[in-house]
Amino acid sequence: MSRRATIADVARLAGVHPGTVSRALNSRTEGQVNPETIRRVRAAARQLGYTPNSIARGLRTSSSMTIGVIVPDLTNPIFPPIVRGIESYLTPRGYSALVVNTDGSDETERLVFQSLIQRQVDGLIFATGHQGHSTATEAFELDVKAVMVNRESGSVPYPAAVGDDAQGIRASLAHLAQLGHQRIVHLAGPTGFSTSQVRREAFVAGCAALGLDGTVVETAAYTVDAGQRSMERVISGGELPTAVVAGNDLLALGVYHALRGNALRCPEDVSVVGFNDMPFAGDFEPAMTTVRVPHFDLGVEAARLLCEEIETSVITAIKVVLPVELVIRASTGPVR
Repeated sequence: MSRRATIADVARLAGVHPGTVSRALNSRTEGQVNPETIRRVRAAARQLGYTPNSIARGLRTSSSMTIGVIVPDLTNPIFPPIVRGIESYLTPRGYSALVVNTDGSDETERLVFQSLIQRQVDGLIFATGHQGHSTATEAFELDVKAVMVNRESGSVPYPAAVGDDAQGIRASLAHLAQLGHQRIVHLAGPTGFSTSQVRREAFVAGCAALGLDGTVVETAAYTVDAGQRSMERVISGGELPTAVVAGNDLLALGVYHALRGNALRCPEDVSVVGFNDMPFAGDFEPAMTTVRVPHFDLGVEAARLLCEEIETSVITAIKVVLPVELVIRASTGPVR
């Protein structure tokens, strides 16, 4: 089945900015656009079969007292506390959160985005993290109020509530350096995610600043299986690192599995640091050293930013950065 034409498609064909398309096809704002541009935009819209989303425009003048929350994977332990934080702020103010799951699929994200718009939600909170983020771009073009949480906003000028990921990586490296570690591998999350990029860049810069021998190894997903597969490649590839800084706790748990499968001990042979401090990280064997991110508070901040947007009708690319904390447990130790 062919893909439905978007406002971005019309803009490309007409050779104008998407915002110009939105104004040209809206009877209330077409006076802001010169007649020749309107003619060109309308011709492109007819050619592509594009129809403006009048329901999305209705978001500006009506209220459903519901907020759409788009998450990539509800089974990932970091997202439930984010959602709880969002709800804790919204509920006393009369809002309900409508949570939808994308399973990490761009196509599913687009479908749930359209569904939320049709339900006339008052705004959106994006917890999905692809840097291209076509749905966030489309939301902005449609003047939908939205906020990013646990993700950078990238080129889309929406507010964002994030943890200080770079500081978390720096603290991890400083801790490992104090324990005498020099050869350190970073199991980086998938490319295309803002969190992966921030943590990867902080690792490279941190190793350079501390004079450490750092290596970045990419993973296919933020999952236990992906972490195990990537660590298996590291183990079979030659000189073993003395420590691993994982892009999240699930990747770190995969490192645990790979080490055990190769008769290696943590932390005696390889120290491991995770990221997020997900529930039960302290109950792993060994208990996991990890960076604690205040996910509940991130949810609260995201909801606060969105309510402020809705009340003022002003969208600003403000970024709220919350501090993180390195929690030292038994998975890191001195070099043997």
